[in-house]
Amino acid sequence: MTQIVVTGLGAVSPFGVGVKAYWDGVRSGTCAIRPVTLIEADGFRCRIAAEVPGPLPGSARRSRGDRMALGAAREALDDAGLGACERREMALIVGAVGGGMLEGEAWYWALKRGGRRLRAPQLSLRSILPWSHAEVIGSRLGLEGPRETIVTACSSGAASLAIAADLVADGVVPAALAGGADTLTRLCFMGFNALRLLDPDPCRPFDRDRRGMSIGEGAAFVVLEDAAHARARGARVYAELAGYGMTTDAFHVTSPHPAGEGMVRAMQAALARARVEPGAVGYANAHGTGTLQNDRIEAGALREVFGDGGLLVSSTKSMIGHTMAAAGSLEAVATVLALVHETVPPTAHLTTPDPEVAFDCVPGAAREVSLECAISNSFGFGGQNVTLLFRCP
Repeated sequence: MTQIVVTGLGAVSPFGVGVKAYWDGVRSGTCAIRPVTLIEADGFRCRIAAEVPGPLPGSARRSRGDRMALGAAREALDDAGLGACERREMALIVGAVGGGMLEGEAWYWALKRGGRRLRAPQLSLRSILPWSHAEVIGSRLGLEGPRETIVTACSSGAASLAIAADLVADGVVPAALAGGADTLTRLCFMGFNALRLLDPDPCRPFDRDRRGMSIGEGAAFVVLEDAAHARARGARVYAELAGYGMTTDAFHVTSPHPAGEGMVRAMQAALARARVEPGAVGYANAHGTGTLQNDRIEAGALREVFGDGGLLVSSTKSMIGHTMAAAGSLEAVATVLALVHETVPPTAHLTTPDPEVAFDCVPGAAREVSLECAISNSFGFGGQNVTLLFRCP
């Protein structure tokens, strides 16, 4: 069986540009959820989000999402030490949802409010669809192998890693760049406000008094490589992507299965693919949105798979919000770094643990702990479930 390893990491997060800024932020338990500036929030119940601070990498002519995706992708490739010739053979798998919608919304908003015809910003509108991120990354960074854009709601970023791992394992390519990107948009912000799913204060996953989620934005990419290929070129290896599970509830257009049936199957599939026993997993980076329903269902699914043992569980969304299509890849990077540094990021704002959540959710401060394996969960609308299992190399 081909061993798939992580040799490069890249991130653009609400803590700034770069993996170091991201890891320093989540490890310290710092909250990056603040008053919204990118869109108009007057009159809404929730007026906060986790925005990426400027300046962003890349040309201002590209959409915000394209620039974040390009910055994270370039960092991952540079971190892996892959040159132009090696990049040419690589696959590119991108999880995306919003694309360049923020710029398209701004144009339409001005058109409707101004009552006059405005010239459409051609490049921004051309970039409005989710596949624009893959187009700009591939063309700018010289990736000429297979290219796919994955749109599976909030699990898109994680699904991209699973599909990229298959391409490497099947010998289609020796290495792949995979990740996700998403920006804050009016549609998302207003929609979740209308559903009353957003907490007016920074979200509190797994807290008894939680009131909903917070929205964020960002991008993260990882380089996945055949271990033999990585060894041959002397690459540094962060971790092994030892297994994954992908399932669909087929239960409801937005709600997860009430018993977490699909979540359980995703986690069990990841364990089976990795040939790892549940007791070997020491940490779960939870989907952990901060909504009453999702947190309890996920906690129940974790309990069914891992029992009441010593599994540590935390939610980095408590610090950077729910970054939609980027969530799975940003959380994968955090999970890999938790293994590397033997440090579990905390769950911020967790002061009164929910008694129905039977796990230590690492409140307030990071925890130093020896880890062999860790999982990252991503569960999207429509019951689209992905679990990634990483193991120390």
